Amino acid sequence: MNEDIQFILDTAKESMTNAIKHLEKAFVNIRAGKASPAMLGSVMVDYYGAQTPLSQVANVSTPDGRTITVQPWEKNMLQEIERGIMIANLGFNPMNNGDTIIINVPPLTEERRRDLAKQAKAEAEDAKISIRSARKDANNDIKKLDDVSDDVKKNAEIDVQQITDKYVKKIDDIFDVKEKEIMTV
Repeated sequence: MNEDIQFILDTAKESMTNAIKHLEKAFVNIRAGKASPAMLGSVMVDYYGAQTPLSQVANVSTPDGRTITVQPWEKNMLQEIERGIMIANLGFNPMNNGDTIIINVPPLTEERRRDLAKQAKAEAEDAKISIRSARKDANNDIKKLDDVSDDVKKNAEIDVQQITDKYVKKIDDIFDVKEKEIMTV
């Protein structure tokens, strides 16, 4: 196979793999009923004047499926961490016991589960759009090649479509697992 075409295919695969990685990261932030330290992944804390991720100023853990505990490395950070959690607007009500911050994660209502499933579906659609965009870029690059016959170009476009189909199926599979996780009570 022509090395230009191989390079185009490899670039397309890399873009599509990145779209899947991005989707998986987005899905980590979509809550599925169980408490998880990742739920506080977006929380930023004012640490001596600098906005710092919560994970860099405290230990975040989940002793059970309904509770998240935040143990700051410096006691004087308790108020800042509480403020950061409130500012992040995650719908949590942090309780400060003087040593740690305890967050009780309420069980999801049926309506909230449906909303989260819709949010997950939207993320999956965004990932599919990224994959189709990578396909379009690859096909355009193939068409621009001058030193390749039309038959080879057609075969390369078929290869790009097969790769695209494979990645779209992967996204559907990942979404199905996440949707099931969200809807399970």
